[in-house]
Amino acid sequence: MASSGATQKLKILCIHGYRQNAQSFRERTGAFRKFPIVKKQTDLVFITAPNRVPSMHGEEAPGDGQAAEGLGETGWWFSAPDNTYMAQEFTDCCKGYQESLDMVTEVFKTQGPFDGILSFSQGASFASLLCGIQQQNPDINQSIAIIIAKIEINARNGRYSFAHSPIKFNFVILVAGFKSRQSAHEHLYKEKITVPSLHVFGDTDKVIQKDMSEALLQHFVEPVILQHEGGHFIPTTGAHKQVYTQFLQKMLDSRASNS
Repeated sequence: MASSGATQKLKILCIHGYRQNAQSFRERTGAFRKFPIVKKQTDLVFITAPNRVPSMHGEEAPGDGQAAEGLGETGWWFSAPDNTYMAQEFTDCCKGYQESLDMVTEVFKTQGPFDGILSFSQGASFASLLCGIQQQNPDINQSIAIIIAKIEINARNGRYSFAHSPIKFNFVILVAGFKSRQSAHEHLYKEKITVPSLHVFGDTDKVIQKDMSEALLQHFVEPVILQHEGGHFIPTTGAHKQVYTQFLQKMLDSRASNS
């Protein structure tokens, strides 16, 4: 599962927002990466979504920020067949999601294990789905009876989960996160998510409204909340820094006590 050892850094998978990529998300986390605990005690791994977002031909596009040159604007899935995405839409379409899930599964296999996930906007919605996948997939340390029971339940519901899933992590940070409104994802919110979580959202966010982030909270057990007065960004002032630091320190301490 997650790496162990009291002096070893937390390895964190970083999942960007819509119309971003690994490079642009790394730039967006510049102030966050300067926090002493992040700089000294974490190893951040940034990845780029496999789905290229079509150009808006000079129009202002709905999304999470301009992507860095070279890698292009990407997304984790589309809510419409024409390769567009609106977080507020309730649809049956999640085009590109399977490609993203396959890619991230491969990342866990080849670059893991990861201690946690740092995610932003659509990336945070994707991270919430990964939480659901982990929650509903029986762990290899569970008894065989529990594993068989879960597989049978999932089979009756038209889903199958396996004990060898590589998607395993010990915490998640969701910035401007929200519950996916695509019908194919609904089953991943059926079970309460027990992985420790930090939810960060702004009162004046115009891209992902505060009520969307608040609606995600009910699907997590004892979520830690960092609510700020700003908009669609990663807050990093002194008071915010303390919340991140306390949360990450708790994750370090938890790993040390389990090593």
